Amino acid sequence: MITRLQTYFSQPNRARSWLKGLLVFLSPFLLFILLNIVFPLPDRVEYSTIITDRKGEVIHAFLCTDQQWRMKTELEEISPLLQKAIVAKEDKWFYRHPGVNPLAIGRAVFNNVATGRRTSGASTITMQVAKLLEPKRRTYLNKLVEVFRAFQLEWKYSKQEILQLYLNLLPYGGNIQGVKSAAVIYFRKNPDHLSLAEIMALAVIPNRPGSLVIGRNNPAIVDERNRWLGRFREEGHFSGQDIRDALEEPLVAERHAVPRLAPHLAYKLKQSGQVICHSTIELNTQLKAEKIVADYIRGQRLQGIRNAAAMIIDNRSHKVVAYIGSADFYDTTDAGQVNGAAAVRQPGSTLKPLLYGLCMDGGLMTPRLMISDVSVNYNGYMPENYDKEFNGNVTMEYALDHSLNIPAVKALSWYGKDRFIAKLLDCRFEQVRKDQRKLGLSMILGGCGATLEELTAVFAAFATRGDYYPLQYLEQDSSAKPGRARKKQLVSQASAYLLSEMLSKVNRPDFPLNWQSTEKMPKIAWKTGTSYGRRDAWSIGYNKDYTIGVWVGNFSGVGVPGLSGAEVATPLLFRLFNTVDYDNEGEWFEVPNGLDSRIVCEVSGKVPGEHCTNLVTDHFIPLVSGTETCEHLIEVAVDEKETRSYCRNCMPEAGYRKLLYPNLGPEMQSWMEERKIVFKRIPPHNPDCEMVFREGAPRITSLSANEEYLIDQSDPEPLQLACRTGSDVSRVYWYINDQYYKSASPGSSIFFMPSEGPVKISCTDDKGRNTNLWIRVRMVAF
Repeated sequence: MITRLQTYFSQPNRARSWLKGLLVFLSPFLLFILLNIVFPLPDRVEYSTIITDRKGEVIHAFLCTDQQWRMKTELEEISPLLQKAIVAKEDKWFYRHPGVNPLAIGRAVFNNVATGRRTSGASTITMQVAKLLEPKRRTYLNKLVEVFRAFQLEWKYSKQEILQLYLNLLPYGGNIQGVKSAAVIYFRKNPDHLSLAEIMALAVIPNRPGSLVIGRNNPAIVDERNRWLGRFREEGHFSGQDIRDALEEPLVAERHAVPRLAPHLAYKLKQSGQVICHSTIELNTQLKAEKIVADYIRGQRLQGIRNAAAMIIDNRSHKVVAYIGSADFYDTTDAGQVNGAAAVRQPGSTLKPLLYGLCMDGGLMTPRLMISDVSVNYNGYMPENYDKEFNGNVTMEYALDHSLNIPAVKALSWYGKDRFIAKLLDCRFEQVRKDQRKLGLSMILGGCGATLEELTAVFAAFATRGDYYPLQYLEQDSSAKPGRARKKQLVSQASAYLLSEMLSKVNRPDFPLNWQSTEKMPKIAWKTGTSYGRRDAWSIGYNKDYTIGVWVGNFSGVGVPGLSGAEVATPLLFRLFNTVDYDNEGEWFEVPNGLDSRIVCEVSGKVPGEHCTNLVTDHFIPLVSGTETCEHLIEVAVDEKETRSYCRNCMPEAGYRKLLYPNLGPEMQSWMEERKIVFKRIPPHNPDCEMVFREGAPRITSLSANEEYLIDQSDPEPLQLACRTGSDVSRVYWYINDQYYKSASPGSSIFFMPSEGPVKISCTDDKGRNTNLWIRVRMVAF
């Protein structure tokens, strides 16, 4: 019984001893965890932002804030050859120790004590990383800190990541840190392209960065390199042939300037915040395009045209392969550092193809549809064509080919300004988003802000069967991830094809007169644009392979008389196409399934009516395009002498006949009268008819409703009265503030001197149809 009690009371003591032992065993680890929390690892390293081309070669780099070149070496750039050479030289037990090599420490202590001086070190690669992260004076206390930091590194990172940190922090003299910085600056290569001899040259420099400087101490570097290569041969780290090749390789390296290519894109991508920006740039294409743009603008400067921007998109990958923001980035006299590709400018006529494509998709137009190109007034806004002339009835295709303004404004009024703005917002037009509430119909003529990037992306959609893709500047673009919708249907495949056909004709007024710019040029579709005041010249073209956008002008905004999209921007566009797509095999867009052809009336472009005789073929989109029957001729009942016409309400029982007359609107009729174009006019309506016509009332065109007009008190000028009427009107009557003023023929203009304040203007035709509007007049002293 006593023995059992003794055994029972001894068990807690045994448990407490076991617990004490466990605590003693874990105390170093617990102490490390505590110190790791209190003194976190200072491993936040700032790297130089670098831009690479699509092959991974560095084309641009930026200094760190501490003015060091510290380019990050990625894990995949640590080739087996680089890894093996560095580990063999610096720490052959790197993959076997926990950050500190006890055997190396013991050997170093013994040798140093035995000789009385420091003959060998015990720093592992991990300890060297700790020292590079937190440089300190060489003391025993700091050595202990270094050991602690080494354990922290091993705790937090894998061996490959520690080796990566080591290669990124090695000093190479001056302000160069890291293997990648040294490889790019000294050898113009990435680390994974270095030979064994070049790797060993870079491996020996960090031990003596002050005395072994590439370009200044190359013989000394070669001697040290060869000494280590000899040791590697003795230790069998590399084959004899590899060693012999490395020993015989000369060192002709020197310090080169850091690459500064594609500067505008580099600064654009730097804003993304990424350390390494793998751009989509094709360096060869970029350099060729830069030279073409610079040479072209050099020849334009005598005309006062001093800058240009261009960008090239690969239509199959939707990647930007060349990006030029100005003719010369380093030209300070002409603001070369301004990025013309991203600058907001007036787009001129470059948005017209998009509008016409949307109108075709909306069933509002087909290529052969007739649109009246005559003077028109939209609440005071009266657009004009580029040449100040009118063309009468023109087809949509002709209007696009000749970039006519009035048909484009009419198309926008039919489609709807807000709907069009919504499409531009889908295409990421940033300035349009900011200004959308104050934009009007003039936006289709350049009355809005756009960039070359935005416009080129829209034209690229025409080349990709109507699908809009955001421009891709980075190889690993976040918007290009699988499962994330990138594309949006901007126009249908049918409309995209029709636009491509219309924009690819060579017999166009915007075709350059200089034949050399089109020699051997691949087939392309293109559109030009010239902004108000001739400040911006645009030309954007595409085929199945590429879309190229060009802007030419002055960053100062100064207009140039000879600046136009056709004569200045288009030759540059053609030169770029001749260079980047010289071997084009002529492949063109295929006719989509959703497109068909039909017979239409040549006069109107609509489905033929019973009186249509001249017929032509037109493309249309089944179940979308309009099916309205042509009524360019109307049947009118007239008397035997064709002096008066009758409606159904006043048609006599006999003594009349039915004849065909042109169905002309008031605007077209007025235009034909002004140009003395003879047409068959509908006779005046029967004056004895008691029917009051409510439709077709006169439209006052010389004044805008609810507008204020300022008149000089010292030299007052009268206001004009003019209107548009139907073809059956022969006389109009004017009233001012409900008081009769004058009568006149429909096409004539009269004038009146208004009184100050609100004024009511009334116009009544000889059919009794009336129109009223109010204006306000204010007398001012100019």
